[in-house]
Amino acid sequence: MSDFPTIEVSGVIRLGQFLKLANLAEDGGLARELIQGGDVYVNDEVETRRGRQLADGDVVEVDSPMGSDGAIVAKID
Repeated sequence: MSDFPTIEVSGVIRLGQFLKLANLAEDGGLARELIQGGDVYVNDEVETRRGRQLADGDVVEVDSPMGSDGAIVAKID
């Protein structure tokens, strides 16, 4: 089990939106760069689709020069 925080979301959330909500990217431009650069993983697999819809329990991780960080999706609907 990861030590990443759980971020509660309601409704549909896409990967790019979640990166900003979880403070894994400062803005949409950085989120896009991270995703297109292959630095974002969903459930331990590289994800390059910014519009991917996330599901309850998905683990999102970002690798950067400063280390890796991540968060877990928790649907509240």
